[in-house]
Amino acid sequence: MNLIKYPTKEIWKDILKRPAIDTTSLEATVQSVLSDIKANGQSAVNKYTLQFDKVNILNVLVSDSEFIEAEKQISKELKEAIQLAKSNIETFHSAQKENTQVIETMPGVKCWRKSIAIQKVGLYIPGGTAPLFSTILMLGVPAKLAGCEKIILCTPPDVNGNINPAILYTAQLIGISKVYKVGGVQAIGAMAYGTEIIPQVYKIFGPGNQYVTCAKQLINKQGVAIDMPAGPSEVAVLVDETCVPEFVAADLLSQAEHGSDSQVILVSTNESVIQTIQTELEKQLAVLPRKDLASKALENSKAILVKTNTEAIELLNEYAPEHLIIACANDEQLAEQVVNAGSVFLGNYSCESAGDYASGTNHTLPTNGYAKAYSGVSLDSFVKKITYQKLSKEGINNIGPAIELMAEAEGLQAHKNAVTVRLKK
Repeated sequence: MNLIKYPTKEIWKDILKRPAIDTTSLEATVQSVLSDIKANGQSAVNKYTLQFDKVNILNVLVSDSEFIEAEKQISKELKEAIQLAKSNIETFHSAQKENTQVIETMPGVKCWRKSIAIQKVGLYIPGGTAPLFSTILMLGVPAKLAGCEKIILCTPPDVNGNINPAILYTAQLIGISKVYKVGGVQAIGAMAYGTEIIPQVYKIFGPGNQYVTCAKQLINKQGVAIDMPAGPSEVAVLVDETCVPEFVAADLLSQAEHGSDSQVILVSTNESVIQTIQTELEKQLAVLPRKDLASKALENSKAILVKTNTEAIELLNEYAPEHLIIACANDEQLAEQVVNAGSVFLGNYSCESAGDYASGTNHTLPTNGYAKAYSGVSLDSFVKKITYQKLSKEGINNIGPAIELMAEAEGLQAHKNAVTVRLKK
């Protein structure tokens, strides 16, 4: 990690830049695959699965027997861990349900808003270097709680045409039976347009590599909803002398190991603490199985020394991290000043991994600075809010004259007349 001491505000944007890639050729490549799938359906999907995943699969729908076999391969301990995480995620997301309230804005005018589940949703679950079965919990649990009628899941197969058993066990545990052995851009295209086998959905959720992310953004332009803009994973950690350097180093590496394009940021008013954490980082990195990926991510990462915690929070709000850990004595007080972050972790024991797996909050979060305007996935992500109104004779009499005046002032005579004919009756 590069140490930057007391940067002025003028250079904050430069030092907080995420690793960037040239998307020009990427978009052209991804769009050609999407267009092929839109035109040729399942045959195109199978062609790209053979090209990219090196396996020829004719029946991409996971069979009942494969679900049964997958469950046998999962240890009792892992099953219990997944079940615990599912319970906590259900508890947290169930509390997000809203009761419908009828509001009488004035006598005879009643308005209300109702949450209606999105009927068809598609979940994309990466299955390459890290089969993210935890993401099935984060997406499948709220989808089920919301009442989505059709939930399908796409995930890439291995070279033998199999799906990671933990992915299948978790999907079955939640109640997702339609799982397809399709990954990458072809999975996004299949769910966006529909094929002879894979149904079209209205909204697509889930993380992925730069190709998957690009595909989601392109189909979003074509009218298919997506969960949020997303990029490589990231964490920022604010520390003082009360932090545990070993813990902080572990948290930084837990994000760095996601991939070479991930980024971690360390911020403190104490240079000695930063140096201690840097030493601990090197120590832990040396024995990390994914140290090559983590090392590359650390090249894109920075340790920033600032003068005050107030300045630190201002800098972090400018960065708008996906994950923000505050390992300081006055963590809750500092957290009150946070306005831009995907998810915040307070104190020495609130590791980011807790949110990734089992505390109950959702780990599908805005990256790349989008936390300035976007929220992470929640129950709301799987519903639409429809508003209703009902006016009585008294109600139209009370607001009718105001509507007539406003419509006429805007030059919309037919709008005015829709009220006038009622008032005359």
